[in-house]
Amino acid sequence: MSRTLPLVAVYLDHLRVERGLADNTLQAYRRDLATYAAFLAERGIDDPRRVTQDDLESLVPWLRQRRTGAGEPYAASSIARTVVAVRGLHRFLAREGLTDQDVAAEVDTPTTMRSLPKALSVAQVERLLDAPVGDDPVALRDRAMFELLYGGGLRISELTALDVDDLDRVDGLVRVRGKGGKDRVVPFGRAAGEAIDAWLVRGRPRVGTSGSAAFTNARGGRLTRQGAWKVLKGHAERVGLSDAVSPHTLRHSFATHLLDGGADVRAVQELLGHASVTTTQIYTLVSRQRLREVYDRAHPRALRATYPPPDDEGHPT
Repeated sequence: MSRTLPLVAVYLDHLRVERGLADNTLQAYRRDLATYAAFLAERGIDDPRRVTQDDLESLVPWLRQRRTGAGEPYAASSIARTVVAVRGLHRFLAREGLTDQDVAAEVDTPTTMRSLPKALSVAQVERLLDAPVGDDPVALRDRAMFELLYGGGLRISELTALDVDDLDRVDGLVRVRGKGGKDRVVPFGRAAGEAIDAWLVRGRPRVGTSGSAAFTNARGGRLTRQGAWKVLKGHAERVGLSDAVSPHTLRHSFATHLLDGGADVRAVQELLGHASVTTTQIYTLVSRQRLREVYDRAHPRALRATYPPPDDEGHPT
C-alpha cells in the first residue's frame, strides 16, 4: 500500500479481521483505495486526515476523467464502488477517533443503471448441460459440475472449493462455503445427483486422486476456478453459446428460473447465499421483464395500439 496512505492498511485489516470480508472483496477495496491515493497525491495530500469536504467534491469528476489500463473510461459502477470505499475509510477513521469528523459523510454515491443478470433460457441451459458427451472421466466430471452449478446455484469458486464430504448424495444436499466464510446448505435435484454419482463412482477414481477435492483436474489435483471456467467456456463454444455464457451464467439462470417458477424471493436469497434480499431482488426484474414479453406476445389486448391511415383530408378513417 502506498506510503502516503498509511491508515488505509489499518482500515483493510479491520475489514479482514473484524468484518470478515472475503479475499476478493478485500482486493477490490485495496484497488479502489489505491486509486483514491493517486487522487490525493495529485493534490499534494499525504494523509487522509488532511482531506477536506472540498477535496472530496472533486473526486467523482476526477474519476470520470480517468482511464483504465486499456484506455477505456471508468465504468459508472467502478466509480460508485470507489466512492463507497472512500466513504467507508473516512467513516472508520472518524469512528476510531483518528479524525475529528467524517468528511465523506455528505459525498453522494453516483447512481448507476442496474444491469439485469444474463440468464439462459431453459432450452439453452439444457444444451449446455448436454454438451459433455461420453463416459470418460473428463466428460463425467464436466457433466456433474454443470448440473451442480445450475442445480444448486453455486458460484464457480464455491464449486471448486467443495470436498467430497460436502456432498450429501443420500439427501441431495451440498454444504457450500460462501463469501465471507459463511456456510450454507443447498439442495440439488435428481439430475445433478445422478451426474455427481457417476463422476464420484466411475470418473474420479480413474483419475487417481488421493485428496479430498470433489472436482479434480487430469492430474488429480483440485480443479481451480480458472480451470473450471475454461471448461465451461469450451463446452459453451461447442454448442454455440459462447457469447451468452460467463462464469455466473448458470447461477443467474438458476435464480431466474426459480423465480419464474414461483419461488419466494427470500428463499432464493437463502439458496444464493446473499447477505441482503436487495441483491436477490434484481432477479425479480428479469422475471417481470419476461412476463411482460410473454404477455405482449400472447394477450390480444396487449398489442400496441395501431390506427388506420387518415383519409385524403387528414381525418381518421
